[in-house]
Amino acid sequence: MALMEDRPLRADAVRNRAAILTAARFVFGRRGREAQMDDVARRAKVGVGTLYRHFPTKEALLAALAADRFRQFAEFAQDALSVADPWAAIVDFTHQAAGLQASDRALSQILVQRPDLMCDAACERGDLQQALATLVERAQAAGVVRADARWGDIPMAMCALSHVGGPPGASWERMLALVLDGLRAPGGSPLPG
Repeated sequence: MALMEDRPLRADAVRNRAAILTAARFVFGRRGREAQMDDVARRAKVGVGTLYRHFPTKEALLAALAADRFRQFAEFAQDALSVADPWAAIVDFTHQAAGLQASDRALSQILVQRPDLMCDAACERGDLQQALATLVERAQAAGVVRADARWGDIPMAMCALSHVGGPPGASWERMLALVLDGLRAPGGSPLPG
């Protein structure tokens, strides 16, 4: 006999889960961590019991949102692997990832406040890590990314870009351009570590 967790979700349960995640992005985006689960259920047009069957706690819901964010990053990285030009592949990935972060700044900030959720979600995505490593190695082999860069520099930059705000004229696009210039070969000075 299969355990309940082993059974695939019914079609209505899949729809409910998707509606809950969409609603949660909106509600957390508007109200931050102070958002209530009841608000999410109301926005998703599901009962509170349905919400709690899928996500027993607010933390479980935030963890699912973090996992979805990293799933999207992994898709961006896989798409970038198909770009023939190694530098263009890195630029494409970083622009998509930073754009996603900027489009959902409130969720990005919530997730940054919970580094454990971010770390857990990132660690689950070996495909993302491998794709980023391949992108960096390929660009280094082509001589367009500095030799002392590491694949982990890219997610660190994406995390930092999720905090961009500040004075007029400051934007994630401007900061990303500076980050990308810092990744370019040959590099102005050796990186620490």
